[in-house]
Amino acid sequence: MSNSEAPSSEAPSYRERLWPAAWVFVATALVIPASLLVFLPISTTAGIVCAVVLYGAVVVTLLVTTPTVEVDDAVFTAGRARLPRTVIASVAPFTGAGATAQRGTQLDARAWLLLRGWIPGLVKVQLDDPSDPTPYWLVSTRHPDELAKALTPQKRAAKRS
Repeated sequence: MSNSEAPSSEAPSYRERLWPAAWVFVATALVIPASLLVFLPISTTAGIVCAVVLYGAVVVTLLVTTPTVEVDDAVFTAGRARLPRTVIASVAPFTGAGATAQRGTQLDARAWLLLRGWIPGLVKVQLDDPSDPTPYWLVSTRHPDELAKALTPQKRAAKRS
């Protein structure tokens, strides 16, 4: 689907921001002691300022790059990618060991991915588009069953018309 097409006027039936988990912010806080180790020997002020600025930049980057997953009547949007719902063949939600297997040993290298390591669930969106070499999309979500329900394939009659 091209970017020039008009967005659907319908309100999304599903919308989720894939915000980082709290532990991600705690883990990235390790940039503070690392920058202090580098800059404190130069100047205490420079060390503290650099530590605060670097951690602030990391936090802003995490927040600004947070993707959105959205479903409306015509399009499934995951991050910047858009997929017409008419090419969705099937949808399967995964959690736990099933999600781990989908991200690992069962992953097809041709699949399109929007994965976030801090989000345990995902959905697998199987495609029915002979012109697309991508067999499926794998998308992280905190609510795999709800997203799968919102993505249930539209009637085949709509595809044929």
